[in-house]
Amino acid sequence: MASTFNQSTREVLTISRRHLLTGAGALACSSLLPGLAQAADDNWPSRPIRFVVPFAPGGSSEIVARSTAAELSKTLGQNVFVDNKPGAAGNIAMQEVARAEDQSTVILGHIGTLAVNPYIFDKLSWDPKKDFVPVSLLAKVPSLYVVHPDLPVKNIAELVAYAKKNPGKLGYGSAGNGSAGHLAFEYLKMTADIFMLHVPYRGTGPMMTDLLSGRLDAAAVGAAALLPFIKAGKVRCIATGSTKRLPQLPDVPTVAEQGFPGFEMTQWYGMLAPSTLPRAHVDKLAVECAKAVKAPDALKRLLGDAAEPIGSTPEQFAQFIATEQNRWQKVLKRAQVKPN
Repeated sequence: MASTFNQSTREVLTISRRHLLTGAGALACSSLLPGLAQAADDNWPSRPIRFVVPFAPGGSSEIVARSTAAELSKTLGQNVFVDNKPGAAGNIAMQEVARAEDQSTVILGHIGTLAVNPYIFDKLSWDPKKDFVPVSLLAKVPSLYVVHPDLPVKNIAELVAYAKKNPGKLGYGSAGNGSAGHLAFEYLKMTADIFMLHVPYRGTGPMMTDLLSGRLDAAAVGAAALLPFIKAGKVRCIATGSTKRLPQLPDVPTVAEQGFPGFEMTQWYGMLAPSTLPRAHVDKLAVECAKAVKAPDALKRLLGDAAEPIGSTPEQFAQFIATEQNRWQKVLKRAQVKPN
């Protein structure tokens, strides 16, 4: 009887020891999981990053995005590729990226999507504050104010005088309602207290065709797209929207120099991530973006197209966006801008 009891006891104790060991092993493994998870975080990104551009290929957005992506691919250890997804003034791409949960998708933020769309569309399917986190302001591209050579004006003062003498006669074009070119001229009109007719087009290309042919009097376009035509004498640049003169156009004064202190009109581009991206990844991206836009190859390309490399912190970019939203909300309301 005692032997049977001892045998049973030994079996129970053996089974218990096995359960305890198994449980201890499980606890030991579970205690390692946070460390393993952190190690995985430290190794982010572990897959290629898709850098969405909410515009068609070409122009300043393409230059900024591809220059940045090329440098990030070198420093992050993963390929960063540009994916153009145009449509609906950038809203299609913004909605898609706002819902992305793969932690490998970011988007190029722009004056239009962040400082215009929230105030001209009655309802958006994405929220610039809740759905996105600013990563870094990458670059600014000054708007150039140009006229057709046949128009008898050579500077802002002469344009203002001509517009006041001929109210409603002058027309300026843009890539569409709410575009950067539209904002640039509405801002000038408001500042100089003049009236000019707005002619919206479906893109910069068709607008430039009419400007070059003389069917349009004036326009404000990003420097990269205009420099070749200015140098060829096909359009006359009467001012830059930058805070200082451009090396490519040293004889062309800024708007601020021509009687409007503090005037600045630049298109700007920055990186945004879905709000679900962990802060550690956002900070890592911001640091690498700041390096990327000032790397020798990127710097050469950006400066060659009159773009000003920035590379900010997330906090600096967030403050910049808020300031721009406050500024353009007033202009949009006064100009009664509505989407196409």
